[in-house]
Amino acid sequence: MAFKLKKEKKFNYIEEGTGTPIIVLHGLMGGLSNFTGVTKYFPKKGYQVIIPELPIYSMPLLKTNVKSFAKYVKAFLDHKELKNVILVGNSLGGHIGLLFSKMYPEYVKALVITGSSGLYESAMGGSYPKRGDYEYIKKKAEDVFYDPKVATKEVVQEVYDTINDRHKLIRTLAIAKSAIRHNMAKDLPKMKQPTCIIWGRNDAVTPPEVAVEFNKLLPDSDLFWIDKCGHAAMMEHPDEFNNVLDAWLTARKF
Repeated sequence: MAFKLKKEKKFNYIEEGTGTPIIVLHGLMGGLSNFTGVTKYFPKKGYQVIIPELPIYSMPLLKTNVKSFAKYVKAFLDHKELKNVILVGNSLGGHIGLLFSKMYPEYVKALVITGSSGLYESAMGGSYPKRGDYEYIKKKAEDVFYDPKVATKEVVQEVYDTINDRHKLIRTLAIAKSAIRHNMAKDLPKMKQPTCIIWGRNDAVTPPEVAVEFNKLLPDSDLFWIDKCGHAAMMEHPDEFNNVLDAWLTARKF
């Protein structure tokens, strides 16, 4: 990745541009590079893009849950002396963004979710792969996208390495269980933040009806679809994702 990783205290993060801060929250199997398109595009539009590396595999096991990650994001924003931010989250990152917005509403100017958990989660298709089964993991990685070619060798290898690292696998399972426990259906109607929902029309992990439900439950939300697109719209269709988000931010005067 072309962007420099900054290291301060316990925080590792990418920071590009100046202006209104956009805080990007990556998913469980998603690296910071998944948001390369966002990181390149929005600084040119007068935004500061910051992507903290979430401590998914370094939290103590008992704290490996969605709530702990939301608290970590607060600690990061306090470290950076930031409030009134736009949160952008994919998959688990969207879930963390939702829970953060519930817990610390004074920090959040707007929320953007794409392929977010929080209402429904089936990231591994209901079964966890046998360790060492590369072809099975390759198929699962390809299923995340509408176009399986987006699951490059590097993407598949990263998932394979995670599943075959016992330490990481245990935390992956803990986070998956935590995501199910932290169902937010009852919380969403009370959340007032303007929310942009960008969803792949062909998302097999969090299917389209999940996006419809988010839109129905969140009082101030707008839903946008990207066709021929799976679970990670910002990777599979980065230009369209950026254009949709840019238009929404402009219309909402952010």
